[in-house]
Amino acid sequence: MKIGFVGLGKMGLNMVTRLIRDDHEIIVNDIKTASAEEAVALGAEPATSLPDLTKKLPSPPVIWIMVPAGKITNSVLEELSGLLPEGSIVVDGGNSNFNDTVSNAAKLEPKKIHLLDIGTSGGIWGLEVGYCMMAGGNKQAFDAVEPILKSLAPPEGYLYVGKSGAGHYLKMIHNGIEYAMMQAYAEGFEILEKSDYEYDLKKVCHLWNQGSVVRSWLLELAENAFLEDAHLGNISDYVDDSGEGRWAVLEALDKDVPALSIVNALMTRFRSRQDESFSAKVLAALRNQFGGHAVKEKSSGE
Repeated sequence: MKIGFVGLGKMGLNMVTRLIRDDHEIIVNDIKTASAEEAVALGAEPATSLPDLTKKLPSPPVIWIMVPAGKITNSVLEELSGLLPEGSIVVDGGNSNFNDTVSNAAKLEPKKIHLLDIGTSGGIWGLEVGYCMMAGGNKQAFDAVEPILKSLAPPEGYLYVGKSGAGHYLKMIHNGIEYAMMQAYAEGFEILEKSDYEYDLKKVCHLWNQGSVVRSWLLELAENAFLEDAHLGNISDYVDDSGEGRWAVLEALDKDVPALSIVNALMTRFRSRQDESFSAKVLAALRNQFGGHAVKEKSSGE
């Protein structure tokens, strides 16, 4: 297929690379010149702007956008809506909030422009092993872009899951589960690290991936991390989040679902960003007040 591709971050550039390897014709547009130049070196055709991009595509055009969720995605879609003819297909492969997706699809529908939401998982490893793709939106539009999905995904690695927003909703819950799984591994390895035994954690990861109940790709990644730094001494305990976990928690609240593990994992990330915990100080102070339990005072200079 010949498609346009907007957004050449780590995942976007790797996806373009994978598509070119499978003989698709790709026209790229990205504000980061270095990424665009790298894509062109691989065989992509450059476009200087979105209008230039749309002019270089056959009608009806297919454009895949892989840009940060929120304002940037909404802005790109708004500009494209003024450029594209009826029958065009735009794929939002980023981590957009499903509510934004439903809203954007409704705005494009009167112009007969189809917006597919395709939640994409695989990170930087997708270049070689393929991406897991969760697709929502118009079914005929999905059928039209299926050759692209076959090139991007491993065998049986993509699925049409329903109407507009279904793909991004599924990716949101996928990421919420990911938060909880990572938290469980993190807690287990902390107990092992503090135990009286001298476990080689990278070997533990490798062992557990040989048929154990908790084997997973995350454990493979943990093995890589412990191989690089056996006790993670060079890594700060600050943990960021990119939004999907928060949205999953909000959805759990809206649906009265007791998503205890996902909520705990998200709150733990928040805690990791504090130099000091005021709530823990209050706990210490209260124990001191009602029971006379000793508090640990800060040393001078802290």
